Amino acid sequence: MNPTTRRLRACLALVAVAAAALTGCSTTDDSSTTTPDGLTEVRLQLQWFKQGQFAGYLAAVDQGFYKEQGLSVEILDGGTDIVPQTVLAQGQADYAIAWVPKALASREAGAGITEVAQVFQRSGTKQVSFKSDNIAGPAALRGKTVGNWGYGNEFELFAGMTRAGIDPAKDVTLVQQQFDMNAFLARDIAAAQAMSYNEYAQLLETKNPATGKLYTPDDFTTIDWNAEGVAMLQDAIWANSEKLKDPKYQDQTVRFIAASLKGWAFCRDNVDTCRDITVAAGSTLGASHQQWQINEVNKLIWPSTAGIGLIDQAAWDRTVKIAKETKNQDGATVLTKDPDAEAFTNEYVTKALDILKSGGTDVTGTAFAPIQVTLTEGGK
Repeated sequence: MNPTTRRLRACLALVAVAAAALTGCSTTDDSSTTTPDGLTEVRLQLQWFKQGQFAGYLAAVDQGFYKEQGLSVEILDGGTDIVPQTVLAQGQADYAIAWVPKALASREAGAGITEVAQVFQRSGTKQVSFKSDNIAGPAALRGKTVGNWGYGNEFELFAGMTRAGIDPAKDVTLVQQQFDMNAFLARDIAAAQAMSYNEYAQLLETKNPATGKLYTPDDFTTIDWNAEGVAMLQDAIWANSEKLKDPKYQDQTVRFIAASLKGWAFCRDNVDTCRDITVAAGSTLGASHQQWQINEVNKLIWPSTAGIGLIDQAAWDRTVKIAKETKNQDGATVLTKDPDAEAFTNEYVTKALDILKSGGTDVTGTAFAPIQVTLTEGGK
């Protein structure tokens, strides 16, 4: 069994164990607490460490948007050993940020979670190669060394290869990729996974030893899974399914979504301020990297023509189809069946958008235009 398979199976095993532990347990008890000034305390579990990927939530704390909604929100760091949707299902957080296919795998395994807002409208995952390797599309991956992170992050890659007639089990050499670009830069990987807002920037923050200057986009080619038609839904807000039966939690969910989305609207219009907020929140990545990250994340969110956070049925169906039908090198899929009708709802985000629109917040960003970001060595 190769390392990718071991990591994916270990992840799914943890999900299954956590789901089993939840069987028969009710999470509808009203265990919420309040601060001395009457705010309801809420915990949000991130899927990674604090960085520009989560700037909207950090801004909602910093700018008082949660407080406006009667909430005091604690933002919990994620990490390699934290499954946010499991933390949510076990009652250790009130809401969680997670990619849709991975959260649906947890739900299929028994975790009581429901998507209540889809923040990222587009996928940020790319497959990056050096331009000299002439990998301009999925078909060109044949015979190449291809990196992927596992944990369900690889299924856009596998779907793209399958559509191009490539068998991931036979036609490429798969490499377990760490959460950096070191193996790619060392030429141990011909095509590496990279998020547009993170690992791709890390390349552009690195000196090209041949020139002594930073790499530029002209040094690389990228495969964008949005353009290939196999993009899957990523960062979304998830709530506890059982607690959603409680009217108090329903109301809290509407207010939490409203404040969170207002934070993202703020970061759309105030990139530099959100950069500073993110750095101050304790990110280990530098200021120029955070500015790049927030700018790129904005591209994944805006414009939101139907309103930020609304879950698009067509995008949901595409994600489920890929998760059910695309096999990894061992024949495993993310999902084995369609999720049930309670897996997502637009009920609460619709009410949240009404709150924001009545307060004058632009929830579509139709005039959005990204800024120009100059990266520095090491992202400082």
